[in-house]
Amino acid sequence: MKPLNKISSVIIAIGCLLVGYNGFAQAPAKGDLSLGVNYFITNNKVPYVLVRVKTKVDGRFQMVAGIPVSLFLDKDSAGTTIGKVVTNEQGEATALIPTSLKKQWNTSLKHTFLASFAGNKRYESAKGDLTVGKAKILISSTAGKSITVSVFEMKDTAWMPVKGVELKIAVKRLGGDLPVNETPTFTTDSTGTASADFKRDSIPGDAKGNIILIAKIEDNDQYGNLSIEKSVPWGAKFTAINKFNERTLFATRDKAPIWLQLIAYSIIFAVWGILGYLVFNIFKIKRLGV
Repeated sequence: MKPLNKISSVIIAIGCLLVGYNGFAQAPAKGDLSLGVNYFITNNKVPYVLVRVKTKVDGRFQMVAGIPVSLFLDKDSAGTTIGKVVTNEQGEATALIPTSLKKQWNTSLKHTFLASFAGNKRYESAKGDLTVGKAKILISSTAGKSITVSVFEMKDTAWMPVKGVELKIAVKRLGGDLPVNETPTFTTDSTGTASADFKRDSIPGDAKGNIILIAKIEDNDQYGNLSIEKSVPWGAKFTAINKFNERTLFATRDKAPIWLQLIAYSIIFAVWGILGYLVFNIFKIKRLGV
């Protein structure tokens, strides 16, 4: 082999090695995460924080599971840690505000919730935050089936009514909240109240006719998510009927309806009758010697 060919072969080999090394060493690009922080308080009791983690794939957002998130109150430090959570299959994680932060909670009328993800092999580090003010919601009802909801915010050392807050007044159901009338949402007036008339008279309640009213503020920029519930005897009484020992489609086999048994047995007898008739004719043919 000529020296020139040897040199060319060496150069090509080195080039291939360099290209292969660069392709092997280059790590895939990490994805970006979005951390959404939400604040909830139910019945003016212990508040909690909900974090939603998502990423964009092919132009659409998808929730991300298994992401560890650290939560803090007002500042990122060891003394203000709310907790460390991991997102579930829906990309969500919740944490109650611990009693250890009660002193910090009482020092201000507004608080900022911080969420932090340190990053891993697949995703870059990410942060999220939410600032809310202290507020509460009250609900009352009258014998005339009128509902009044009041919204207050803490100013200085007193609770003051809030005007212009949009809220929902509904009946709590398993499949979702049902508005108490045709109006989907209500807005508080200058006294911080909103009123609604109950027009769901035929709605089923429990054995005593009790239903649960719920008033809620959702995704408010200043106060987050607030809700309160109240039980009232405005529903239709529900009496459970036990048909376990009666003949129904959902009973045991010996309690099946008579008409269903007749149909089933008729089909069985018809099928076996036809088979028996065919066998009988086969033996008859054989005896005749045909």
